[in-house]
Amino acid sequence: MKQIITHVTHYRYTAPVNYSIQTLRLTPRDDEHQRVLRWNIEAPGDLEKQVDAYGNITHTLTLNRPHSDIELRVTGQVLVAPLTRGVLGGEDSRLPVHAYCVQTPLTQADDTILAFVRDVLPQGMTSSDDILALAAAIHERVAYEPGTTDVTTAADQVLAMGHGVCQDHAHLFLACVRGMNVPARYVSGYLYTTAEHAASHAWVDVWLSGIGWTSVDITNRQFASECHCRLAVGRDYDSASPVRGVRSGGGDETMEISVQVQEAVQQ
Repeated sequence: MKQIITHVTHYRYTAPVNYSIQTLRLTPRDDEHQRVLRWNIEAPGDLEKQVDAYGNITHTLTLNRPHSDIELRVTGQVLVAPLTRGVLGGEDSRLPVHAYCVQTPLTQADDTILAFVRDVLPQGMTSSDDILALAAAIHERVAYEPGTTDVTTAADQVLAMGHGVCQDHAHLFLACVRGMNVPARYVSGYLYTTAEHAASHAWVDVWLSGIGWTSVDITNRQFASECHCRLAVGRDYDSASPVRGVRSGGGDETMEISVQVQEAVQQ
């Protein structure tokens, strides 16, 4: 599928910001099944490009003059090939697989999470069917409900509250899988769908021996497909988020995000 993507992020501040620096993970990965045809980032300053430890294309935006807002506008086209049961091909992988067994504050597996995953998968996770079974169990336990969590909500809180969004589903899934010592990583990206709220999305890759990385969309209880465009991978949201930064000054901050993902009409 050829996807046409437009992503606009607009920050506004109640007082002037004296200095800000942001890391942008807003360029899709060039992997075996995904090819960037055209991509452009418009920002209010120069962008310094690099590739991080996870193999993500990143840009650093530094503004050292007073500013009251920041607009980031991304446009482009990406060709995404179908996946067979979510299995990924070759990629720019700079870390050993077991680096993704490391738990983080957002994906820590406490006793409640370990009991939950043992109930769902008493024999552990060894197959693609097990991946879907855990995704379905999380979907049933944690209702999709925007506005009830934020980027600091950890997996144990998600399970206790019983509601959240795609990043919460991903964090809980990661906690469960890493609790079984199975490598797994967070994926940020875009989803082509008729449901507007899901255009900007998060899902998970799981490493299975003999299969490799398998990509699964927990929120939709299905393997990732040609509808999923990958931006970045990491241990959790903090290391794969599209935009992360710090600033000096600025008062209160508001953020507006607009994302459109369309299928290009074949000629």
